[in-house]
Amino acid sequence: MTREDKRKAILAGALTVFARDGYTRASVDAIARAAEVSTRTIYNHFADKAVLFQAVIQESAARAAEAQLAVIDRHLRKVTDLEADLVDFGREFTAPVGDGHAEHFALVRQINAEAGHIPQAAIEAWQETGPHRVRREVAAHLRRWTEQGLLRAENPDRAAVHLLLLISVSDPSYQGTVPTEEEINETVSSGVRAFLHGYLR
Repeated sequence: MTREDKRKAILAGALTVFARDGYTRASVDAIARAAEVSTRTIYNHFADKAVLFQAVIQESAARAAEAQLAVIDRHLRKVTDLEADLVDFGREFTAPVGDGHAEHFALVRQINAEAGHIPQAAIEAWQETGPHRVRREVAAHLRRWTEQGLLRAENPDRAAVHLLLLISVSDPSYQGTVPTEEEINETVSSGVRAFLHGYLR
């Protein structure tokens, strides 16, 4: 196994363990077992658990962001019916994640649950690599539509936050369950209507 192969194995094993156990409870020994390497190998690649966690969340967030950016590009690059196109975007953007990113979003839930115990540098790296990057891309489209006279978003970045919050399936009653397609459609459709009520020119 090459050094790069070992690094990939460590990151994959660490993602699994951090997503399952959270940052505080995850041990380097458990990560070594998941990665099928020795703890010494882990320390040869990463100075400590905090450095490893930051590398994991950045790499995982980058992959998830690329998938979300593809959804944004697919639905928002060219609009013909603003409400319908935003609803189509929201449905795919908020649909239950596939196997490829399930561990990432499990890790995000762990971060939200124990943010006070996670190094701030890791949280900032995650936000910049993932959520902030995605939000800026949505804001760029809202800015373009404002310039075209479709919207009146004086602050496109804030408008992007509003849109993403309004279409998110964040009702506490969904915790631990996967929302149905009907629930997603209702949440997204009503969220888009509320967004356009505030921002449609």
